[in-house]
Amino acid sequence: MDLRFLASLTFLVGIIFINTHTTAGQVGVCYGRYGDNLPSPAETVELFKQKNIKRVRLYSPDHDVLAALRGSDIEVMLGLPNPELQRVASSQSEAEKWVQTNVISYVDDVKFRYVSVGNEVKISDSYSQFLVPAMENIDRAILGAGLDGQIKVSTAVDMGVLEKSYPPSSGSFTGKVMVLMEPIIRFLVNKKSPLHLNLYTYFSYAGNRDQIGLDYALFTASPGTVSDPPRSYQNLFDAMLDAVYSALERSGGESLEVVVSETGWPTAGGIETNMENARIYNNNLISHVKNGTPKRPGKEIETYLFAMYDENVKPTPPDVEKFWGLFHPNKQPKYDVNFG
Repeated sequence: MDLRFLASLTFLVGIIFINTHTTAGQVGVCYGRYGDNLPSPAETVELFKQKNIKRVRLYSPDHDVLAALRGSDIEVMLGLPNPELQRVASSQSEAEKWVQTNVISYVDDVKFRYVSVGNEVKISDSYSQFLVPAMENIDRAILGAGLDGQIKVSTAVDMGVLEKSYPPSSGSFTGKVMVLMEPIIRFLVNKKSPLHLNLYTYFSYAGNRDQIGLDYALFTASPGTVSDPPRSYQNLFDAMLDAVYSALERSGGESLEVVVSETGWPTAGGIETNMENARIYNNNLISHVKNGTPKRPGKEIETYLFAMYDENVKPTPPDVEKFWGLFHPNKQPKYDVNFG
């Protein structure tokens, strides 16, 4: 997560009070490890199984976690961290080494679904020039290993890539990010890979409470709260996702799917952060994503909840970043959540 995207949510200005049983529809979880009190990877994988969690996002190739996932039948989105982009982009042999060490060594009994190269890379980041070359090199390494089509390569962006998001049909990318988004989109279209999107209604709500109703952010508003003819919106999640689809359509990415690689609601540390709101958001989300959005009705939205546990040593300010967990360190749920 990166709070810097809040500054670019200009679409909210002028809004008047806006207020599973199959793997295909299964909501997964993000498994971060910035905690000094977390259960072991083996205990966590057992908890995945107990709670019917069939997909997991890992932010780096933690070999203890990958070893614990062996034979679990849990599908994995594996992250290649931003600090490694330059090295992996520098040569094909470095990319092949990364894939061999972190994918091929486990692929016989770990079900890799994606390699997500980089996370929320900004055009202003010094390593942004290496993002797409790293994606291309990792993809070639996967192809060379005979896994093309089995493991898709993508990258995760946040809502800060949008210049306009309201109404959803007017969604468009900011001009300055197109130097990065254009080659990303070309790559994904060519490879038929989805774009990964970190989407948080919480931050949009918390930063714009005079314009967004809590019910709209929590999936509890009345139908038709926002009108965008010929469509209407009952929740902010759909509106934000459809704005990204509109931006993709304007940029040659009309064929792309979007995987929501992070979403959720914190239980402490900020505005309206409590167990009840988190319970409402996450359970409503799990039910809702099976039905698609107004722009893409009936199309299940592959989604990953942030996060498995609170991360008490997470370095990113503010404090709200530490309190997104679904489970306590003792593996007891913070609140009831039903993965189906």
